[in-house]
Amino acid sequence: MTLKIQRLTPTAVLPERATGQSAGLDLRADIGQAVTLPPGGASVFPTGLAIALPEGTVGLVFGRSGLGIKHGIAPSNAVGVIDADYRGEVRVGLTNHSDKPYTIEPGERIAQLVVTPVLLPEIAEVSSLDETARGAGGFGSTGRG
Repeated sequence: MTLKIQRLTPTAVLPERATGQSAGLDLRADIGQAVTLPPGGASVFPTGLAIALPEGTVGLVFGRSGLGIKHGIAPSNAVGVIDADYRGEVRVGLTNHSDKPYTIEPGERIAQLVVTPVLLPEIAEVSSLDETARGAGGFGSTGRG
């Protein structure tokens, strides 16, 4: 499988895996100057890249664990979804959930892109659903937590 990537700016950095077995490709901020996110603040960061995902896949944009755990910086929408037919710039919304400002530097790794297969089922309205042992039990219905 090949992931086709177009640089939209000369400063854009192609995504890469930190190790050979990394599931995610690191995405970098393609910004001309540092941007500080105040506590509770949010901003959208360009990557300077457009991608052509293979048909039957989806790109999922996840946070980087170091940014989240150490600094409280996480994607604004929890997980970004890039559909296979999207050809615009990949941008990453980040929110500062900490009580301290955090500065995103030009070229900093801000998120990771995971490309995975996606199922595209047909939708069928039914009058009832099959019964299961769990039934309609929701949050916490299978035990503590």
